[in-house]
Amino acid sequence: MDKPADAGALLSVIERHWGYRTLRPLQAEAMQAALSGRDSLVVLPTGGGKSLCYQAPAVLQGGTTVVISPLIALMKDQVDGLQACGVPAAQIDSSLSSGQRSAYEMDLMQGAVRLLFVSPERMALPDFCAVLRRVGVKTFAIDEAHCISHWGHDFRPEYRQLGRIKELFPGASVHGYTATATEKVRADICRQLNLKDPLVLVGNFDRPNLSYRILPRQNLEQQILEIIGRHQGEAGIIYCLRRRDVDDVTAILRARGHQALGYHAGMDPAERKRVQDEFAAERCDLIVATVAFGMGIDRSNIRFIIHAAMPKSIEHYQQETGRAGRDGLEAECILLHSGADAVSWRAILEKSAQENEVDPDFLPNALRHMNDLDKYCRGAVCRHKALVNYFGQQYDPPIPPLVKGGLGGCAACDICLGDTEPIPDAVVVAQKILSCVARVQERFGVNHVISVLRGENTERVRNLQHDQLSTYGLLKEYDKTEIRDWIFQLIGQDALKQEGDEYPVLKLTELSWQVMRKQRTVRLLRPARRPSAERAGRSRADTESWEGVDRGLFDELRGFRRSLAEERGVPPYVIMSDATLRELARLRPSNSDRLRLVYGIGARKIDDFGDPLLRAIVAYCERGGLTMDVVPAPTAPPKPPKEAAMNASRALAFSQFRTGAAVEDVMHQTGRSRSTIMDYLCDFIRREKPASIAAWIAPDLYARIVAAITQHGSDRLKPLFVALGEQVDYHDIRLVIAHWTRNG
Repeated sequence: MDKPADAGALLSVIERHWGYRTLRPLQAEAMQAALSGRDSLVVLPTGGGKSLCYQAPAVLQGGTTVVISPLIALMKDQVDGLQACGVPAAQIDSSLSSGQRSAYEMDLMQGAVRLLFVSPERMALPDFCAVLRRVGVKTFAIDEAHCISHWGHDFRPEYRQLGRIKELFPGASVHGYTATATEKVRADICRQLNLKDPLVLVGNFDRPNLSYRILPRQNLEQQILEIIGRHQGEAGIIYCLRRRDVDDVTAILRARGHQALGYHAGMDPAERKRVQDEFAAERCDLIVATVAFGMGIDRSNIRFIIHAAMPKSIEHYQQETGRAGRDGLEAECILLHSGADAVSWRAILEKSAQENEVDPDFLPNALRHMNDLDKYCRGAVCRHKALVNYFGQQYDPPIPPLVKGGLGGCAACDICLGDTEPIPDAVVVAQKILSCVARVQERFGVNHVISVLRGENTERVRNLQHDQLSTYGLLKEYDKTEIRDWIFQLIGQDALKQEGDEYPVLKLTELSWQVMRKQRTVRLLRPARRPSAERAGRSRADTESWEGVDRGLFDELRGFRRSLAEERGVPPYVIMSDATLRELARLRPSNSDRLRLVYGIGARKIDDFGDPLLRAIVAYCERGGLTMDVVPAPTAPPKPPKEAAMNASRALAFSQFRTGAAVEDVMHQTGRSRSTIMDYLCDFIRREKPASIAAWIAPDLYARIVAAITQHGSDRLKPLFVALGEQVDYHDIRLVIAHWTRNG
């Protein structure tokens, strides 16, 4: 690998064009791969900042980066956003006239385009590739890279031809980006794109600020209205399965006085754009839409997502719920589930396979993804744990498990918040189900096993003589939905399994026999039988993020932000995030010195609109008789971060730190960015507790930082930064905190 690009130059570019001063996890490593010409696959959850990973390097290194994207609308959103940031970007697609295409190609030849967005179909045109070769393109970024794998949730045959990029551009590096990919899909992406020694970066799939609730769909209108009622004045998206569902739900909500807007592909493009603009500008907070809505929307304060029906895969569910809570604050994701959803999806997918020329693997693969989500919806395992495990990662609950039996203590899902309750005699019910699977010789699927357990007098049951089995009618007092849920809950606890893609059958496991022999127990759950007003317990993130916040002041500051944004023609999130508004409504600063201590408020914003902001806060507090300049209550010392895996680059960095090597030298040795090496150094200090860190922090600076920690505490970095005259790097403050707290 080439010597890493200067981290300071990269951050300078990012701050100048995008206004960000820090990077999110794995962004630095992804950018370094692009700058050094090493192939890569970057898997970051929705909201994790994938786009910046190829946009910023393209600006810094010059030349042209070609971005391959599946949707014209998505390309346009990115091009518009880049141009607004002062980055030369363009797209060439089928909507352009021949004259427009020629003009863009001329700009390309003259080196006037940093990022060029095209579709995978255009990359198959020999004349277009010849233009790119003459330009000397050295970097290709493939967005939604999972589309190249037929194992993925959204396979597109046109993506397969992208494997020829390495052949057509032998000196170029190729980088894949996606939000959702299992281990199997990640391996297939690398293989199909012919990536050479790729750097594979996989972010944490868990979103701890999101609460996941899977609830039985009973009265859709009433349930949606109840959820909206919990989020008055907050932004939300309601996803529907079909266009007509979007129209129906929108009409119902508008009749009830809600300013809801609909969005689907059958609408006029100009009207769809208007809906997106209204939502992004916070002139509308409630959208009813099909799944296309939300792509390219940067609104960070979406507080709830409702799925009025089951999406078609866990990957889609992760992407769609991931549009909520991008500001790091709490958000609620509710999926209203019915057994009819799987039937509807099967019909839709089979019709699509019949009417269109698709890959032979399309239907079985799509049905497998749909069945995976159906099992997830019916499972009895912590939702955060189930999602993270699905993508091949281990889930570490923030609090001890609430109950025995494998339920994780996320305090942010229907399972862990008590929206469900155990059924009486769960083990006996489980034994009856497992015994029935054994009696039918593990040769039948869920529906037939349910028919036998319920004692149904059908021709198939009689012909197979399964009405003669000892398990016939053992659960006749329960309906099909309940028994189906319990079967999938047993699958989620490894007490049963399904085998076969097209016609899956139930099979017993070792745990099945242990349960039948009364050697192991299992839990079976049902919706809690308590008043609806009590069903939506507050998540841990919700409770913590509103602590001490004056909601009236928060709402008033939202209005201040909206007015300022409209005046300047920018989205409100550009002015201030919701997290900053809550901190303002919590601390209620009365002067600029106090304002500087607030998260998200820097010197530029104080100069820009600090005075009117302070006037609004002071006026509100005077009207309500509120205390100002609140000192945050001391918090409990944060738990040490979980030790990261000791990979090769971390181990090399540790060996260098033991000799007192400078950070710049370790950057050169490992090929990692400065921010990554500083993370390694913090980890090194916490693990190995060196007596001194004078090799990296001068003793006089160490003493100044410790003095600030003694006065302000170590749980918030911003007050320390301000107390040190805004002259000490945040990384240096973190190093001293790591050393001081670990060594007393």
